[in-house]
Amino acid sequence: MRIEDIHKVYFLGIGGIGMSALARYFHHIGVEVSGYDKTPTQLTSELENEGISITFSDSLETLMENPDLVVLTPAIPRNSTQLHYYQLHNTPIKKRAEVLALIANALFNISIAGSHGKTSTSSLTAHLLHTAGLDVAAFLGGVSLNFDSNFIPGNTFAVAEADEFDRSFHHLHPNIALVTSVDTDHLDIYGNFNAIKDSFRGFLSNVRKGGNIIIHQKTDRDILPDGAVYQTYSIDDSSADYHVSNLRVENHAYHFDLITPEETYTDLILNHGGKHNVENAVGASAIALSLGVHETALRKGLSTFKGVRRRFETHISTPAAVYIDDYAHHPREIDAAVSSVKQLYPGRSLTLIFQPHLFSRTKDLAVEFAASLSAAERVILLPIYPARELPVPGVTSELISSQIASGTEVILTEMKGLINVLQNIPTDIVMTVGAGDIDTMVSPIREWIQNKSL
Repeated sequence: MRIEDIHKVYFLGIGGIGMSALARYFHHIGVEVSGYDKTPTQLTSELENEGISITFSDSLETLMENPDLVVLTPAIPRNSTQLHYYQLHNTPIKKRAEVLALIANALFNISIAGSHGKTSTSSLTAHLLHTAGLDVAAFLGGVSLNFDSNFIPGNTFAVAEADEFDRSFHHLHPNIALVTSVDTDHLDIYGNFNAIKDSFRGFLSNVRKGGNIIIHQKTDRDILPDGAVYQTYSIDDSSADYHVSNLRVENHAYHFDLITPEETYTDLILNHGGKHNVENAVGASAIALSLGVHETALRKGLSTFKGVRRRFETHISTPAAVYIDDYAHHPREIDAAVSSVKQLYPGRSLTLIFQPHLFSRTKDLAVEFAASLSAAERVILLPIYPARELPVPGVTSELISSQIASGTEVILTEMKGLINVLQNIPTDIVMTVGAGDIDTMVSPIREWIQNKSL
């Protein structure tokens, strides 16, 4: 299938972050786009405001007639009425990952993979290249605050977030591939860590001849194909090809020197996010510099990066109150978020509101979650967000709370009781973390903290 042969496209699960980026792409190039999703969200409202028709009824009356392509997300159940109709009528149906690859593989493909950090790194890479004047398209797993979108239109370079879930990234054939991390996750798909590493090796095996591979210094080298030529990056390991020195915090911003194989760039400034985003910035800078981005554009791009919606997004930062929202849904991501808060706001008390994501992930990583959450002074635990899963007997948030260190106060509550809980505890720094629907509480919490501070 060729992009130019697609005139009508229908998205089953159009409100997903990856799906909506593709919907925006097709809408941008003049294709008729519509789609279905289960419930309205801020993202579906934005798509509708841009002129994309969306239905929230899985019925024959609301589907698009005779589309050239149906794009499918794994979140759509197999008994979907609309999916069944299109299958019966032999309509071309492709997974989101296949369509992303169809677009990105036709351009100079920059694919960014990793268990953690790929959305922030992808967004920053796209921002650096765009700031330098390069013609870059981007398909992001989060909403870039610089572009107020998860899609950036372009025709020469493509920055694609390469998702390891369901081995989706195997469809991509990058000119440049960057791997931020390889960690234990998605065990419902892979079963064990060795299978995860094998999958990353398969992704890197697809790098085009003469292409570049960039990996985090701590990444196991056994994810590399035999004979692969690669470079490394790190925030603190001086043996990495790209690394940082003289890192410091000034006025809640990070200042650092970037050491590269060719030269040193002194006193770069990153105004957004925590320490882990400095590391993401090193990887993004490695890509930008390899494409000839000049130091002036690199400095401007780093200093003007606003971040990504729900990636260490700071909504309030005053001497009286701080409120940060983050997508963290893995223990290592929580570690990074909490350590960044402690570094940026030393000596202050952290209340961490966490919504576990997936029964399988909670079951597999309960001990690690408890250890990560124990770094906060207070933890408010919400029920598990099921996403694509059915409940698992005995797997609840109590599986985590029972193992949190005794020095951390723990409160369990339903979402609807969250504000009432906050009213009865001291709040200095509040952080919401999770990948479910905890984002629906961001505005109520922000407004409550603002009113409290008056």
